[in-house]
Amino acid sequence: MPLQGDVTWKEDKHFIGTAPSGKTVDIDANKVAGASPMELVLLGLGGCASYDVVGILQKSRQDIEDVRCELSAVRADTVPAVYTDIHLHFVVTGNDVKEKQVEKAVALSSDKYCSASKMLADGGVHVTHSFEVVAS
Repeated sequence: MPLQGDVTWKEDKHFIGTAPSGKTVDIDANKVAGASPMELVLLGLGGCASYDVVGILQKSRQDIEDVRCELSAVRADTVPAVYTDIHLHFVVTGNDVKEKQVEKAVALSSDKYCSASKMLADGGVHVTHSFEVVAS
């Protein structure tokens, strides 16, 4: 069964998006009432990959306290201004967190689990990853 959502125009360049879950999000190309559509694509990638990394680290019994995904992206200079390069840098904070486990979690997300990353990479976006572990 297909997922269904909708986007309704409010005013100017402000829209309200309703996800298939029923949750709403402000979308604003002027970046006043909400994030722009392309910013939401970037955040969607970060959220998808972060979900994977946290889940994998929890399953491997790593004592994580915080995981932050710092995103940097480059867009094409021409229309359509698609993303050409996106880098995800994970900062994992915790007690005795093993670098090898974080490396494995980031690789599994990138190579196997993150649907957003796979979709963007298959569409020609150069997606890269890095990480650091911070002791708490």
